[in-house]
Amino acid sequence: MMQLTRMGFVERKSFSQMDCSVAQCLEVVGEWWSMLIVRDTFMGVTRFEDFQRRLGISRNILRERLNTLVDAGVLVRVPYSEHPLRHDYRLTQKGRDLWPVLTAMRQWGDAYAAPSGPPVELVHQSCGEVTHAELSCAWCGERLTYKNVKAVPGPGRDGRLLLKS
Repeated sequence: MMQLTRMGFVERKSFSQMDCSVAQCLEVVGEWWSMLIVRDTFMGVTRFEDFQRRLGISRNILRERLNTLVDAGVLVRVPYSEHPLRHDYRLTQKGRDLWPVLTAMRQWGDAYAAPSGPPVELVHQSCGEVTHAELSCAWCGERLTYKNVKAVPGPGRDGRLLLKS
């Protein structure tokens, strides 16, 4: 895939053969428009024209990104008009599972790239308070940080490829 930059056209590296779950995630949603489309879908946007208007993205790039997200199983097309044929784009379970990724990106942006404060805040519907997401251990509930976890070989990885701690 070739991508236009200020320096001209550069080839975008594919991560499809890389044995890394982060790389595989980036293969699907690593292009910047893709996560903005996913973000807008979480906010209730489902139609091509609405994505195009909100994002200011060219129609051909939007079409490509939507096709990529549909092909990857992140979105599904649902017809809403037959004459002419038009589709809504809806999140699949695979797409909804990107919510924590998107939330972490938003929180990072709020902390480091929003000098006037967060442009959007999340209100927990149960208690009505503005909130943020935190990672916690699924077993004991302790808050997780990079300091209190370690990488160990999983069933899909050769342990010799991990860095020693």
